[in-house]
Parts: sequence; C-alpha cells; structure tokens
Amino acid sequence: MMPRHARLQDDDQSGSSIPGEPEFLVVGKLGKPHGVDGEIVMEVYTDFPERLQEGAVVYVGKQFKPLQITRRRVHARGLLLCFDGYLTRENVAELTNLLVQVRTSGLPVLQEGEYYQHQLMGLNVVDERGEMLGRITGIIETGANDVFIVQGEDEHEILIPAIDSVVINIDLEASQIRIRPLPGLIP
Repeated sequence: MMPRHARLQDDDQSGSSIPGEPEFLVVGKLGKPHGVDGEIVMEVYTDFPERLQEGAVVYVGKQFKPLQITRRRVHARGLLLCFDGYLTRENVAELTNLLVQVRTSGLPVLQEGEYYQHQLMGLNVVDERGEMLGRITGIIETGANDVFIVQGEDEHEILIPAIDSVVINIDLEASQIRIRPLPGLIP
C-alpha cells in the first residue's frame, strides 16, 4: 500500500531523515464556501483525512499561510472546514481554489513495507542484475495495484507494476528500487 500525497515543495531542511523529501504535502483543495458561517468545502487528496481535526494547523496557498481548523465535518464532496478568523461566507471565499498542505514532519508513521508516493518519486530503478532502467517520474493508481512510471536515460517510459513479484527491494536511503521484470516488460 502506498498512501498518496502530491509532492509540492522540496526542502532539504524538512527534518526528514530522507534527503530531498518535501517539507509540505498537499492533502486537499478548497472549493466553494458552504452556507453563511465560514464553512468551505475541501476536496480530499490524502489517505489520512482523520488527522484534519479541530485544532490542527494546515498551510494554505503558495504562501503556506498557517490556518487552524476550528470545525470539521464530513460532506458528500469531501470535508467541510472552518478556519480561525474566517467567520463569514465572504471571508472564506478568499480561500477558494487554494491547496491545503501539511508538514511532512507530522505525517502518520507507516507500517514496514509501506511508503508515501512522494518518497518514491525520483528513485533509481535497477533490475536484479543492477542494470539501471531509469527513474520514477510518476505513479498511476489503478485500483488493483500502483504502477511506477520509469523514464529511462533515452527518454523512453517503462510501466512497472508495483507488485511483490516484480518489486524486489525498495531502499530509500540508497534512492533505489530493485525489480525483477516480468517477461516482455522491458523493451
């Protein structure tokens, strides 16, 4: 399982033990105001929406404006949030279409063998003989399993299923994923 989080801002000073891990990750996008008392709809991008509780601080927009959540409830299209200082429909409308981010230092700890997508982006992919195949440039969520988009040095793309029979080892410290390609997978 790989919880999804969009990569937003790289910062080697993130406090992470992994060099180059971003400091902020997108967890949602604010939509339209809801009602007249400062609620706004947030489309949820995270697998962990339960951490966005009253009292939590999120960072909104390109300026990473810190906002404290004062109220939260589930809505058909995501979550309805209220922020400290945004008490009216007109106030909160200023936040429409802005991304909501959290610091990576506050992310939930995953079980062994689980990784956040942002941790896998940019990793080198090698076959079981150690031959370089390329770098991960994207991840497709198919429902059954994720698929790594690997771009080779000659600019060709290889699609690698993220399944146990293919992925031998993921080593974040070495920035490497070792795979056992299925027959016909590598051109």
